[in-house]
Amino acid sequence: MDYRGIITIEAGKRGGKPTIRGMRVTVYDILEYLASGMTAEEIVADFPYLTKDDILACLQFAANRERTTVAVQP
Repeated sequence: MDYRGIITIEAGKRGGKPTIRGMRVTVYDILEYLASGMTAEEIVADFPYLTKDDILACLQFAANRERTTVAVQP
């Protein structure tokens, strides 16, 4: 999945946090829902303007960010 067409970052929207297709839903919001136990299907049912691909793009974005994060030694 190529998340670059789905995850957008705009300085004036949600404080520059990564959002889904320029909407006000952030990647963090979706990750929080998933971490709390919601399924992708439940998220899409609660937010019908989202798609399963939007959810997968959030996961791919987070995985890519994790892979590129540099560890800082104390």
